[in-house]
Amino acid sequence: MLSIRNIVKQYAEHRALDGVSLEVEKGSIFGLLGPNGAGKTSLIRIINQITAPDEGEVYFNGEKLNPNHIAKIGYLPEERGLYKKMTIGEQALYLAQLKGLSRADATKRIKFWFEKMEMQTWWDKKVEDLSKGMQQKVQFVATVLHEPELIILDEPFSGFDPVNAEIVTKEILELNKKGATIIFSTHRMESVEQLCDSIALINRSHKILDGKVKDIKNSYRDNTFTLSFEGNFPEAKADLFDIVAEPKNGSVTVKINKAKNANELLSYVLPHIQIQELKEEVPSIHDIFIQKVTQLS
Repeated sequence: MLSIRNIVKQYAEHRALDGVSLEVEKGSIFGLLGPNGAGKTSLIRIINQITAPDEGEVYFNGEKLNPNHIAKIGYLPEERGLYKKMTIGEQALYLAQLKGLSRADATKRIKFWFEKMEMQTWWDKKVEDLSKGMQQKVQFVATVLHEPELIILDEPFSGFDPVNAEIVTKEILELNKKGATIIFSTHRMESVEQLCDSIALINRSHKILDGKVKDIKNSYRDNTFTLSFEGNFPEAKADLFDIVAEPKNGSVTVKINKAKNANELLSYVLPHIQIQELKEEVPSIHDIFIQKVTQLS
């Protein structure tokens, strides 16, 4: 759906993006990750045509990005863009009509979403009377009302308690199931693991990692296993494995030699202990994020 090719963006002396290229598959949930100041928001602003790149091109469904595509995109910014003195209902109507909906169609959709998100009594409330999390709900609804093909969510869980975060997570998955492509930028790595098909990691204006979540995690596997056991765990065998975390409370973590495998480990330890569980320690996206960003610090 979205092809981002060699994007460069310069602000005075600061280069926010330096030759960034990404491919976002239609119907996927794509995680755009990176530390603060990495360039994520600059890229999102370019996709939304708020700013233009200095170099490079963006293609939307095979067409060069142009103003006609704005109506097909829903954007939830990290900074709230709501009018504090307007009532919630009128504000939602106004934003929906900006996206091309008639007042009647917008009213119908707003009532549907307000009920779905448990916001039925909010119509006459003002934004300034709402909590941070309630404001985020309003903005989320405004983002998806016009049923966009591409939904861009920048820190969508900001201000939410766990219950409302779960409600929004459910809605994100439902929208994706119905065909929406979603770009998802967040610092909550557990949400990335739960939601994203693919990710890209940007740091210091450069893309430093991208691919399918499953493939990335598999590429960082290092043959580390945790065993739960009963008995006396034997000493490490140098040519087979090293102990990463010493045996404690019936558990031990070991790293198997690259030339060996888990079956050889089991053959060595089984005469000494009774194994209750063997689990491979596959690195999380959080661990990979920290490792990649720290390498370049």
